[in-house]
Amino acid sequence: MDNTRRSFLTTAAALGAAGFAASIPGCTFGSSQAGGSAAPVTPPVAPAATPGAMVVGSGSARFEVHHDWLVPPPGGAAFGDTHGVAQDAKGNIYVAHTVHPSSTLKDAVYVYSSDGKFIRSFGKEFAGGAHGLDLHAEDGAEYLYHCDTGRRLVVKTDLNGKVVWEAGCPMESGVDASADKWCPTNAAFGPDGTVFVGDGYGGSFVHAFSKDGKWKKIIARPGQDPGQVACPHGIYVDLRGTNFTREPALVVADRGNRRIQYLSLDGTHLGFVNNAMRQPCDMKVRGDRMLVPDLDSVVTILDSKNELVVQLCDGNPSSLRGASRDQFIPGKFVHPHDAIWLANGDILVAEWVPIGRVTLLRAVS
Repeated sequence: MDNTRRSFLTTAAALGAAGFAASIPGCTFGSSQAGGSAAPVTPPVAPAATPGAMVVGSGSARFEVHHDWLVPPPGGAAFGDTHGVAQDAKGNIYVAHTVHPSSTLKDAVYVYSSDGKFIRSFGKEFAGGAHGLDLHAEDGAEYLYHCDTGRRLVVKTDLNGKVVWEAGCPMESGVDASADKWCPTNAAFGPDGTVFVGDGYGGSFVHAFSKDGKWKKIIARPGQDPGQVACPHGIYVDLRGTNFTREPALVVADRGNRRIQYLSLDGTHLGFVNNAMRQPCDMKVRGDRMLVPDLDSVVTILDSKNELVVQLCDGNPSSLRGASRDQFIPGKFVHPHDAIWLANGDILVAEWVPIGRVTLLRAVS
């Protein structure tokens, strides 16, 4: 790691995301989805590209590609499918994965420092089912929301994995004949504390829960029409104000319909984003830009008008999901499943491959 990069990360880690944000005028970070208006980000000056490094993108969206930037600790630990990533206010990074059958470490959540060093792990109970991983700041503390597709639960924990509450199939909604028809994939957070859950691998409903995990109502039902969804895989509450609305809006990665759909927080259809969408998995916002990991081998960035800024590391069509690592193509994604903006403006991408891969896209000038 070059000295400029190391100094930058050390400063960010020491201040924490909140302190680092305070040092940058107008800066907000999209990962916590805190309430309030999203202010434009004034990023630090991006470092120059490393000589000889692979660089993708264009204009103000150029990134160095560093595959396998996060790796399992030594001693026989091994990723399963790397499904979810999050970063807390101290800069620590969380990776949710299904745990490879060969792994000597059975925890499904690995924690890394902001410069990529393994710190600790937890979550044996999520092995096989670790999927959505969303971080939310509430009342001065931070929490992780795990969507466990194995046990079919939404689980709220503290940053050490201590369970706060669990929510299973909301049978009171009347839409599922049995609890095994529900399979949540990701969560999002409204300004009033509402927790929105996409039943992406179940009945394709979007549900709203209270902040203490009690079911409230159905937000969206399955189908192809406006207001309907198919595999609502990822969801996000967009506070930017867009071409669809100036109010906070629920954004759904409507993966089965190959689109992003905007809904009001009570479920009224507001608009579609079809351009450049293949199989969008999730969304994260930083400043005026939205990050979209797409299962069809690409990561897309949109602006506040939901126009295309750039597509990164496009590996489509890919048939490499089950391939060995030496067959992966440098600079090309296989199956991006989640992606986040790191506090310094870099991007971290987790891929749905059974040997796991987490790639750093390092922002460069």
